[in-house]
Amino acid sequence: MPIQGMEMLSTVAHALHISEEELLRQGLRRVLEHHLRAVKAEIFEISSRYGISSVTEMEARYRDGTLEEADSWRDLQRLDHLEYTCERLVQLLEAVA
Repeated sequence: MPIQGMEMLSTVAHALHISEEELLRQGLRRVLEHHLRAVKAEIFEISSRYGISSVTEMEARYRDGTLEEADSWRDLQRLDHLEYTCERLVQLLEAVA
């Protein structure tokens, strides 16, 4: 971390009467929670659009012919990526806790 960043960390931790480690942990937790909320919101948007709860269910709808792939394949790919990202963010949050 650059000197200015270290000084800022120390200054803020001192002002809040917490350790630098605790300040970093709280900051990381807030950033991860923010990103997780955004990812979950996008998952909800896509899931609501197709009346599904997961990529697995969307793929099942393709197989049974109740969902047209031509109009939704980009959303399937995005949902798959978002679900992976969500899982990874949860893992990182657990590690920070």
